[in-house]
Amino acid sequence: MQLSHSEENYIKTIYQLSHGGQQLVTTTTLAHALHTSPAAITDMIQRLHQKNLIAYQKYQGVNLAPLGKEHAMQILRRHRLWEVFLVKKLRFAWDEVEKVTEELEHIHSDLLIQRLDDYLGNPSHSPQGEPIPDKNGQIKTQPQMVLSQLEVGNTGIIVAVKDGSAAFLQYLSKKNIYLGAMVKVLEKITFDQSMEISIDGRNNTNVSLKVSDNLLVVYQ
Repeated sequence: MQLSHSEENYIKTIYQLSHGGQQLVTTTTLAHALHTSPAAITDMIQRLHQKNLIAYQKYQGVNLAPLGKEHAMQILRRHRLWEVFLVKKLRFAWDEVEKVTEELEHIHSDLLIQRLDDYLGNPSHSPQGEPIPDKNGQIKTQPQMVLSQLEVGNTGIIVAVKDGSAAFLQYLSKKNIYLGAMVKVLEKITFDQSMEISIDGRNNTNVSLKVSDNLLVVYQ
């Protein structure tokens, strides 16, 4: 079943607001999140319910049905893979990708998305630290730690950030610190707990404790 862009936006938003299906989402909350009228929300809820995509409890709210969750996982997979591609390959700033990926997530070619996944090295997380579902809609997580936990001589791959603010993402871009970069700790300064790191074995730079506490890495 192929959904319209609008239906997919509703499905994704319900998934996100329900924290992965763990709680009901009221129509008021949904209307606020999607910047639309309660009447439009009611119409769409009826349509999605008829397609067995959501479960609706009168006066309480909505949640995704199993079929709806399957669609949500594929939408998020496409969205987050495109985020990685734009940041890692096209050098978009991490805070620039959202509007573009909102369009790209509606491309439904399974072959394209699988080849994109393979091309990117099957990343596990988006630049904002969100897990990327696999082609079967399953989320496989890898143990992560903040960069500040690495010791001198340790290496790790940057997989996500804890601080997704535009200011922090712009700072990282200026320092040439990006998703997928291999970082090695060269020195840890006792006085202020800053550290000197190398990026991909070439560029050396210093980062503060505040920065290293906001970079998530997978130990190598």
